[in-house]
Amino acid sequence: MNQEVVKNMNKNNELISKYACKNENAIRLKNIDNDFRPPFFRDTDKIIYSLSYVRYIDKTQVFSNVENDMISKRITHVQMVSRVARTIGRALNLNEDLIEAASLGHDLGHVPFGHVGEKILNDLSLKYNEGYFNHNVQSVRTLMNIEKNGFGSNISIQVLDAILCHNGEILEGKYYPVNKTVEDFLNEYNACYNDKETLKNLKPMTLEGCVVRISDVIAYIGRDIEDAIRLGKIKISDIPEEISNVLGITNSDIINTIVMDIINNSQNKNYIMISSKVFNALNKLIDFNYSNIYLKANSKQTIEEITNKFSKLFDLYYNQIINNDIKSDIYLVFLNDMNEEYIKNTTPARKVIDFIAGMTDNYFLEQYKKYCM
Repeated sequence: MNQEVVKNMNKNNELISKYACKNENAIRLKNIDNDFRPPFFRDTDKIIYSLSYVRYIDKTQVFSNVENDMISKRITHVQMVSRVARTIGRALNLNEDLIEAASLGHDLGHVPFGHVGEKILNDLSLKYNEGYFNHNVQSVRTLMNIEKNGFGSNISIQVLDAILCHNGEILEGKYYPVNKTVEDFLNEYNACYNDKETLKNLKPMTLEGCVVRISDVIAYIGRDIEDAIRLGKIKISDIPEEISNVLGITNSDIINTIVMDIINNSQNKNYIMISSKVFNALNKLIDFNYSNIYLKANSKQTIEEITNKFSKLFDLYYNQIINNDIKSDIYLVFLNDMNEEYIKNTTPARKVIDFIAGMTDNYFLEQYKKYCM
């Protein structure tokens, strides 16, 4: 291996903050042969070349089934999270490779039709005694247990932890990383299936994970407003002045205001902090988005229709597995490619959850049309 190339690839590792996660501290569940790429840089490669990453392109961000090519999809969102997070990370001298990998992988477990689909799949998961379903947990499961035919992608624990803890729906004024062992991470991950309190109180193990967590909020909050305006759901004048006077009124202004505030308040610190003024305005903006965008993105009738489709497909696939219907698509498209360990150690209901969670919106609708109409 050319040592000069290795040195060039790792040169930023010698310059990063004492609070950053160093490349040599990367931990994996399985040993891996080293090459010239730094470990977290390599994680990014594993993620962007994964099959689940490809399917981002046709997964809902907020608005489903809209005739407008300018509206964000899940792929747009994760790229924006990566850009926002890397901007903060570079300014604070953190490990950008770790940040990029976690940002691009954080929503791999998101289901068709966004958070509406996630809630429905959670209800079905509970009905079939599989515990809570949450996309952040499923993102980790995808990388650990589903990708590469059930063998997993062997992503570093630090990246998996940042993905697990990215919850962009819970805003904090200050984010401190929490020291964890591999056992701590695995225990926390497994507890998420049965313990709501664990889900609510997840904290990243690295400062980079903290950056990804707040960047998730920064990346979606203004962009969702732009999408809603394009679709005629709201007008820009609807945003209260107590918010716009602090954060700005365009997506660009909102991102710039929050990013600069975080950088100014977190420089050379072992935490990520937002000023109280910006934090309060951002909290109000999140409330505004929920009331005026997210809760109105789908009509009651649309939600009922999606719920009905999820239930019918779920029951159908479950029965196909129970009856060993090897000519069905859940076998032909999914289960026949999975390794023996996955097949033996995964319940029928969990296999259905994994299959549906991995679908794009269009494939889900095609399956419904094929089997249920």
